[in-house]
Amino acid sequence: MAVSDICYSCQNNTSKSEVQTEQYKPDSYSITVNLTQHKLTLFKNGKVFKSYPIAIGKPSTPTPRGTYRIINEAINPGGPYGARWLGLSVPGGGYGIHGTNNPRSIGKNVSNGCIRMYNNDVTELSNLVGVGTVVKII
Repeated sequence: MAVSDICYSCQNNTSKSEVQTEQYKPDSYSITVNLTQHKLTLFKNGKVFKSYPIAIGKPSTPTPRGTYRIINEAINPGGPYGARWLGLSVPGGGYGIHGTNNPRSIGKNVSNGCIRMYNNDVTELSNLVGVGTVVKII
């Protein structure tokens, strides 16, 4: 299955990459995405571990609010997805947390619903969390 097949809501058909799934990592991590603050916060064992700036969906294609899980991962998916892809269990599919080939977009409402991060940030995040991690979007 290709990332562009999963992320039809945020793709521009410039690249395809095989998705890799991993086992859930043993530390108890969770993620909260605050759309108003353009901030992704990583929690470890219920305490704030680190926060990252993000870009979110534009008004016509908003980032969906709710509680989801990471369902798949891809390393170096390329194109607009940057260095990593973390697919979310949003009903209807196609949403994820990923890097970007446009770092100037971070802090803005510009995506087709996905959550964009700086490539170094999404790489760091993906090394800590895994499939099964809870992601709450508020």
